Amino acid sequence: MKIYHFLLLSVVLLLGCDQKSQSSGGGTTNASSGGSVLTAPVYYLRAAGKAQQSAVKTVDTASLNQAIQLFNVEKGRNPKDLDELVREKFIPQIPAAPYGTKLVYDAGAGKVSVVKE
Repeated sequence: MKIYHFLLLSVVLLLGCDQKSQSSGGGTTNASSGGSVLTAPVYYLRAAGKAQQSAVKTVDTASLNQAIQLFNVEKGRNPKDLDELVREKFIPQIPAAPYGTKLVYDAGAGKVSVVKE
């Protein structure tokens, strides 16, 4: 019986919220959302996936750039390539780039960036 009441209350609240948002008229809307309760999980998962890819790119390049800076402090120069960081044990391995991207190392500037393939 409690489950029935909970489900009924949930449906009433969802319908009430939907009618309220439609009747308000002058409010701003978010262009990235479809405005449907049914499609909200799709938009959420898409945004979460993009955020995760962005976070992975940031973390990988930050750790590599920090290893390059440490290499420069100890050796007085930038590594010739990222493999030199592994050989000299500044990092255990070169991290994999997110799908559809690759790591690009600029030895002159001593910076790593992630670019689309």
